Amino acid sequence: MTNESDELLDSSTGGPNRALLSGRRGARLQFSAGNSLRLFQSGTDYFAALVERIRAAHRSVVLEVYIFCHDDAGAQVSAALVEAAKRGLSVRVITDGIGTSRNLRFFDDWRAHGVRFRIFNPHLFGRFGFARTHRKIASIDGEVAFVGGINIVDDLENNGMKLDEPRWDFAVEVAGPVAAEVADAFEQQWRRLDPNPVSSTLRRTLTFVRGGVQTDIEATPRTPQIAFIARDNLNRRRTIEKAYLHAIGRARDEVVLANPYFVPGRKLRRALVGAAQRGLRVKLLIGRKEFRLLDYAVPLLYGMLLRAGAQIAEYDKTMLHGKVAVIDGSWATVGSSNLDALSLLLNHEANVVIANYPEVSELRDAILSAFEESPKIDQQRYAARPLPERLLNWLTYNAYRVAMKMLTVGEYD
Repeated sequence: MTNESDELLDSSTGGPNRALLSGRRGARLQFSAGNSLRLFQSGTDYFAALVERIRAAHRSVVLEVYIFCHDDAGAQVSAALVEAAKRGLSVRVITDGIGTSRNLRFFDDWRAHGVRFRIFNPHLFGRFGFARTHRKIASIDGEVAFVGGINIVDDLENNGMKLDEPRWDFAVEVAGPVAAEVADAFEQQWRRLDPNPVSSTLRRTLTFVRGGVQTDIEATPRTPQIAFIARDNLNRRRTIEKAYLHAIGRARDEVVLANPYFVPGRKLRRALVGAAQRGLRVKLLIGRKEFRLLDYAVPLLYGMLLRAGAQIAEYDKTMLHGKVAVIDGSWATVGSSNLDALSLLLNHEANVVIANYPEVSELRDAILSAFEESPKIDQQRYAARPLPERLLNWLTYNAYRVAMKMLTVGEYD
């Protein structure tokens, strides 16, 4: 019989309970040890680190991003890419056809100096249906990688308008075995976008290349470990969602998350409700004022969560763009995936799952600090909403749901 003290490790030791990390088959994650980690809470620090790594590269630089903007941040990163290509390095970039202008001014400079680039789904509907590449990843020499939610766009810029405060977002830099997995994910995407793929290349795109050194997470639950997840529409289609479900379902103490697009499917909603009903602290920080339809639709979900005992706050200091969560103070995820149908079922996304790193506590503190500073959803006031507001919430949520069912061919529930 398993001793409870072995099954549930004190979070003060820096190790999560075994149940939280166990069950790799269910969550389809491959953890690796021996990685270094650095957490970024702003684009300013992230861009400086990315440029520094690009300038120090010896062999190759790859970057995949949803938005590459023609602003100061974009100019800074573009200049570093061009300089690397001039030094004779292999430099490749993937941008999204909707997120990034198909006539980005940097493209001419890239062509002139040997920076190769490909555009994912140049039109609204194309070779990959309605899917977008929403990933924000980079790899330097296959040894250092960046993963997160930060686009190549100035922190104070949003669709041509200035923000009052820098957007709130996160990314990580990793060095070690997991960095090779990030590089492999880019290679797979690059081959997908080959305008003249051969059959052997096409076959390779159907299999996710797994890198890193797998550790026995059952035997070493306190060991710092990282897993990389790259979801697409061919393989690992629900892996990010399953990672959330697995961790929330096995949580013993606390679930805190921040996300700008919070329209999870039925399973994830039930997992959060179940965690709150089990007596866990469940704190959800929801973004607002980025996509107006969701501002009206998302509140429909608050009722079931509040009744179960979850706490909800709406972030209003600036634009919340981070897609992060911390569970039991020792498990965390950082990446590009929103908790909505587009990210979980349609778009190509990339997250990391982190266990037992000091940065997990740093991320938790950042989320909780923002939560405390944000307006809370009061259960009594929520229940007393005027009838027109309730009807508006119901109509917009169901309109969103129908649209997502159509785009995901019935997969969204």
